[in-house]
Amino acid sequence: MSKPVEQGAPTTQAVQPEVLQSLPPRPTLPSESPTPIGRPGRSPARATLLATAVSILGAVVAVVACALVGGRSYVAGSIAVVLCSLVPFLVRFESRRLQARELVTVAVMAALAVASRAAFAWAPGFKPIFAVIMVAGVALGPSSGFFVGAVSALASNFLFGQGPWTPWQMLGYGLCGFVFGLLGHAGVLPQGRWSAKTKALACVLGFLTVFALCGPVLDTSSLFFLLSRITPGGVAAVYLAGAPVNAIHGAATAATLFLIANPLMGKLQRLREKYGVGE
Repeated sequence: MSKPVEQGAPTTQAVQPEVLQSLPPRPTLPSESPTPIGRPGRSPARATLLATAVSILGAVVAVVACALVGGRSYVAGSIAVVLCSLVPFLVRFESRRLQARELVTVAVMAALAVASRAAFAWAPGFKPIFAVIMVAGVALGPSSGFFVGAVSALASNFLFGQGPWTPWQMLGYGLCGFVFGLLGHAGVLPQGRWSAKTKALACVLGFLTVFALCGPVLDTSSLFFLLSRITPGGVAAVYLAGAPVNAIHGAATAATLFLIANPLMGKLQRLREKYGVGE
């Protein structure tokens, strides 16, 4: 008669450690593979960055073409810029599956940018929207920064008025997010809370980006809509007239970055660490 097994006693003999070491490793299942989906040997970050650069080039071509056509073609130009800004997300989807939390984070940053512009409608020279777009670019990546800039310009113009300037604003605002996304990708601006020295550098870079890049892009639209014939004198007059306004917007951007950069970067850093959002 066999002895009954006591409750809690092991029913099989324990495996010796030497036996475990001699066993071959278990093969990794496809679903457990750490390699992201997509084409083998392809860097997702490099592919996304290249797609963003190509998308910006396509947006520039679309904006200039619509300006040359004239009329109400700015509607087609705005749609073209939005479609171009979506291309990098499709490339990222090829390399790895985008999660809803990433898209929600990008949408929230775009909504915050629109709200910041609407809140200071009473002060036309003060535009916090540039600073919000730049922070989104650093924290979420170049493609997300360009998308936040382009979409926030389009959405906020439903409050301030649509027109032939809309595609140019989408391009200029998107370039602000793209440039700061590159700075974050290169490590010039860390994707976390900034020290006092880093914050000062970001304020200077924010001023220069608005004054020397975004502002001239918006001034270029005036060459098509204000001048009947483009001449060197007319071009110089347009850019010189826009320089003081661009300087005011750049100073407002630097001040806004100084005030809101660390609170926003801290929130986005926690999202990056906890949920892996961003590029």
